[in-house]
Amino acid sequence: MTNISLNPQQPKTAAMAERMAEVSGRSLWADARTRFLRNKAAMVSLVVLILVALFAFFGQYLTPWDNETIDWNVLGNTKELGRPSLANGHYFGFGESGRDLYSRVVQGTQISLMVGVVGAAIAVIVGTIYGAVAGFVGGRVDSAMMRFVDIAMSIPYMFVLILLLVVFGRSIVMLFVGIGLTAWLDMSRIVRGQTLSIKNKEYIEAAVATGVPTFTIIRRHIVPNLLGVVAVYATLLVPSMILTESFISFLGLGVQEPLTSWGALISEGVKTMNYGMLWQLFFPLTFFVITIFAFFFIGDGLRDALDPKDR
Repeated sequence: MTNISLNPQQPKTAAMAERMAEVSGRSLWADARTRFLRNKAAMVSLVVLILVALFAFFGQYLTPWDNETIDWNVLGNTKELGRPSLANGHYFGFGESGRDLYSRVVQGTQISLMVGVVGAAIAVIVGTIYGAVAGFVGGRVDSAMMRFVDIAMSIPYMFVLILLLVVFGRSIVMLFVGIGLTAWLDMSRIVRGQTLSIKNKEYIEAAVATGVPTFTIIRRHIVPNLLGVVAVYATLLVPSMILTESFISFLGLGVQEPLTSWGALISEGVKTMNYGMLWQLFFPLTFFVITIFAFFFIGDGLRDALDPKDR
C-alpha cells in the first residue's frame, strides 16, 4: 500500500525547512556579491573603470609619442594645431607647445588615479585605526581623540592644502601630505560610530572576559566587521580625492611640468577654447567625468549590496 500523509502541513513545513536551509547557508558577503552583480549601473561602471585603468597603464604603448617630445612638423601648421589625426600618431591632437595630447592624457590619468587611490587608502587605514581605537577604548581617551578630530575638522582644509603647496613647493608628495591631513577625519567618525555598536556584542564581551589584549580584539573582531562600511566609504572617497587634486591643479598649484594631471589638462583646455582647440578640453574632461561617475555608481552599488535590510 502507498503511504499517504495525513498531515496537510507537511509539504509546507518541508518547503519552509528547505528555504531556511538555503538562506542559512548563504553568507552576507555571498548575498552582497549577488546583489552587486545584479546592479547594472554598478557593473557598467566597473567595466568603465577597468578600461580607464588599462588605458592608464598600457595606453602609452599604443602611440609613438611620449608626453615631452615636441612635434616640430605640426607645430608650425596653424591650420591643424590641436587637430586629432591617426596619420601622424596624434590620436587626441596636440597642444600649443606641440606635445602629444594622447600621451599627456595617459600620464594625467595615471597621476589622478594614483592620487585618488593612494590618498583614499591612506585615509581609510588611518581613519579606521583611529576611530576603532577611540570607539573601543572609550572614556576619556575617546573624548580626547574625538575632540581633536572636531578641532581639525573646523580648519578649512582647502586653505591648509593651498598654504602647504605655496610654502613648501608644488609636488606630488606635498599634495599627498596636504590631502592626507584631513581626509581621514570623516572616516574616523564613521568607524567610531560603528565600533560603539559592535563593542557590546557577546563575542566581544567574551574576548574581553578571557583577557584578550585590546589591540588584538580590535584587529581580529572590530576591524573585520567594519569592512563593509569601510569599502563603501572608500569608493566614495576616491572621487573626492580626485576632485580635490583636479581643483588644485586647475588653479595651477598641483603637479609641476613635465608631469600633468586631469585638472592641469582641463585648465590648459579652457585657455584654448576661444581658439577652437576643443580637443584639449574634451578628452581630459571626458576621462575625468566618466571616472568620477563610475566611482559614485560603484559606491552606490556596494552600499545597496551590503545593506543588511535588503538581505
